[in-house]
Amino acid sequence: MQIKDKTVLITGGASGIGKIMTRLLLERKAKVIIWDINQKGIDTTIFDYKNLGEIFGYVIDVSNPKEIKETAKKVKQEIGSIDILINNAGIIIGKYFHEHTTSEITKTMDINANAPMLITKEFLKDMLTKNTGHICNIASSGGLISNPKMSVYVASKWALIGWSDSLRLEMKLLKKNINITTIMPYYINTGMFDGVNSKIPILKPEAASLTIIKAIEKNKKMITIPGYMYRFVKIGQAMMSINFFDWFAGSVLGIYKTMEEFTGRKK
Repeated sequence: MQIKDKTVLITGGASGIGKIMTRLLLERKAKVIIWDINQKGIDTTIFDYKNLGEIFGYVIDVSNPKEIKETAKKVKQEIGSIDILINNAGIIIGKYFHEHTTSEITKTMDINANAPMLITKEFLKDMLTKNTGHICNIASSGGLISNPKMSVYVASKWALIGWSDSLRLEMKLLKKNINITTIMPYYINTGMFDGVNSKIPILKPEAASLTIIKAIEKNKKMITIPGYMYRFVKIGQAMMSINFFDWFAGSVLGIYKTMEEFTGRKK
């Protein structure tokens, strides 16, 4: 999809890769709407990028279905329909499952899994009417492989991947010109995963953001960053016994130990 002159809505657009993607979209002459829970972050992002093009910001807690519906209505009234939706907002709470509170579990699922579906539902009808659009869902390679101390995060991303690619198949079945891209990145060095120790290189935010934008431009269906991650996991799980895969992923690649010293972004 050509991004120039398109209206793009990106959630979590005031920090991390969301902010970088906002800049990349503006550089491609898109009109960008950012949704974020942080008013200060929105103000800073708009100030930093206002000379690049049209940018708008809305404060929203995407874990709240009522706010999603109300803010979507406001966007349509004030700006109009959108052409591209990037569901990027996400959180992680790195703990053993038994250490989680009920609110931490529901908040993670609400933001990472439910919000992309509810936000998409608000804008998909217009895309169907126009028979054009693109929805990009930022999941995680954690949605492909189990990992200790991130079980709830993994659950939310597995759900997101399953829904996102099912939506792609539905649009194909209905013969609609609406493309769905599912992104599954490894850990990205944005602060969100501070404390993670990994033998596999942690991704650089600028490069990861550019890969995502290019995936939208090329109408890619499903991609992992790095690209070999999907093949490694799928082929490994298909060909290896569970015990052997656990040994290889845990002891050789060290994946199961990556969260041992996790601290996350400082508030």
